[in-house]
Amino acid sequence: MRSPLLNKLSLIFGPRPPLNWILLCLVSVFVLIALLGSSSTTFDLVTSSAKPDIYANYRKLKEQARNDYLELKSISLGANRIKDVGLCGKERENYVPCYNVSANLFAGFKDGEEFDRHCELSQEYQDCLVRPPKEYKTPLTWPSGRDVIWSGNVKLTKDQFLSSGSMTKRLMLLEENQIAFHSEDGLNVDGVNDYSHLIAEMIGLGSDSEFLQAGVRTVLDIGCGFGSFGARLLSLKLMALCVAAYEPSGSQVQLVLERGLPAVIGSFISKQLPLPSLSYDMVHCAKCGIIWNSKDGLFLIEIDRLLKPGGYFVLTSPTTQQQHSRTTSANKGSSPLEELTKKLCWSLLAQQDETFIWQKTADSQCYTSRQGEIPVCKGNDMQIYYQPLAPCISGTTSQRWVPIHSKSDSLNSTELEINGKCSFWIQPDDFFEDSDFWKLALRNYWSLLSPLIFSDHPKRPGDDDPLPPYNMVRNVMDMNAHYGGLSAALMKEGKSVWVMNVVPLGMHNTLPLIHDRGFAGVLHNWCEPFPTYPRTYDLLHANRLLSHIASQRCSMFELLLEMDRILRPEGWVILSDTLGPIEKARALAAQIRWEARVIDLQNGSDQRLLVCQKPFVRK
Repeated sequence: MRSPLLNKLSLIFGPRPPLNWILLCLVSVFVLIALLGSSSTTFDLVTSSAKPDIYANYRKLKEQARNDYLELKSISLGANRIKDVGLCGKERENYVPCYNVSANLFAGFKDGEEFDRHCELSQEYQDCLVRPPKEYKTPLTWPSGRDVIWSGNVKLTKDQFLSSGSMTKRLMLLEENQIAFHSEDGLNVDGVNDYSHLIAEMIGLGSDSEFLQAGVRTVLDIGCGFGSFGARLLSLKLMALCVAAYEPSGSQVQLVLERGLPAVIGSFISKQLPLPSLSYDMVHCAKCGIIWNSKDGLFLIEIDRLLKPGGYFVLTSPTTQQQHSRTTSANKGSSPLEELTKKLCWSLLAQQDETFIWQKTADSQCYTSRQGEIPVCKGNDMQIYYQPLAPCISGTTSQRWVPIHSKSDSLNSTELEINGKCSFWIQPDDFFEDSDFWKLALRNYWSLLSPLIFSDHPKRPGDDDPLPPYNMVRNVMDMNAHYGGLSAALMKEGKSVWVMNVVPLGMHNTLPLIHDRGFAGVLHNWCEPFPTYPRTYDLLHANRLLSHIASQRCSMFELLLEMDRILRPEGWVILSDTLGPIEKARALAAQIRWEARVIDLQNGSDQRLLVCQKPFVRK
């Protein structure tokens, strides 16, 4: 016999639903309450003091709640509709998408283009998480991690090291499960300090500590080896970005990023680098293996595109020295490389042993006065996303044509010509508003990374470690960098981090401003994978990128999988967007095993933060 209460409910809500649905709804409500209670907070809660025992066994409780939620969700939507994403096979431990030589050869690419990046041919996409190698360990904290890395974290075997020649053995030492590099503060065994001083003297400076005063703030290091020269420049407060070709083993880029130094995969084969014209004060190549006068000088013309007026091209190459010596001894005139540099309006400043230094002209009229040699490009070169190498001179009519000696010697100079030459590509009010926001927001953002949130996470710092974990974050990526405000704020606060500023394709191209501020940055299409190796970033930040991805009709799920690939175990993610995309991302974060919580900004807006941490998962 039905109870009076059930009779009244039947009159109000209609016929009684099946008992299993009632139970499912009740359990779902309780689980959702638990989830919301454990994963939603405010900045006030994060920054306030709390007793450690409140967060005891947080990870276990969170894992159980997540599993219960996914199970109930799969029941309501149908079996196997929602489940954890599995791990990729061992063969993908160092997987970099878009680099498939076999597929490229089959598609008809040749003459070196088969080694280039071809995302349009990539059919290898799998819904799986790239796992760390069996020997992978959490990197050492900065700055120790610059000089000592775990050998199991990079794809460089002992046999490869032993066969790599005496130069490599001078640069680093292999001891048991570690690779140790010579610090610039050490005995200078590798000669990097002396080499840096030599370059400074060749361009007329007293020492390399005067690079900033000479207008050299940003350096593009091509084929950077193991990053020793870049590490030296960073210690002098210069921004040195390593660019090297993809390598299936013994990768330069992977090793440099593991040391906590800026690097990105890029090659001089057939495409322009995704960098704006007039971006670097110096381009450096030390035995980088590129034949600069090949392909009618297209590679050297690309260097000219990237160099700012008055910038320097430093080439250290025994081959160039031999060609120069043969030409001089035979008295037959200039070598092909010298002829090409003259056509580019470069002047040879100095040559000592194997090192040559050219300086790009600061006079844009030099190119137009040499008609018939190398033409000047026509049209707009702002969108430079892997365009073919251009046989013409870029940037001569740009409003950014400003000699490097006219720039401020501050790496984070905000003395930009906002109301003058640069006003056509930035909005002054928007720029200053962005700067003011980051001055106030950085402390709250940084506090979100404290062990207070993930105190029971494996391999986290101990109770005596400082909060927040400033020494656990070194490589940062701002996936929608806007004006580079996060970089500027981190630098002003003295955080020991560097930021890869990414400007998404389809957004307003602010990358020239980011480079003029002295920061590293690239243009990228987030519907495609990013050109880096797995586990190379400690923190990924993205403001309104989720909404942008939706407007481009790209998959948020594939974006989060790519973020998981490039994020190291125990790394953090901070996503800022409106409530709808954030809630969708939180559901996907549960599937890829991230621990996540939503932060309500409590400012009356629809803006939310999703703060996640990637667990250390091996199987």
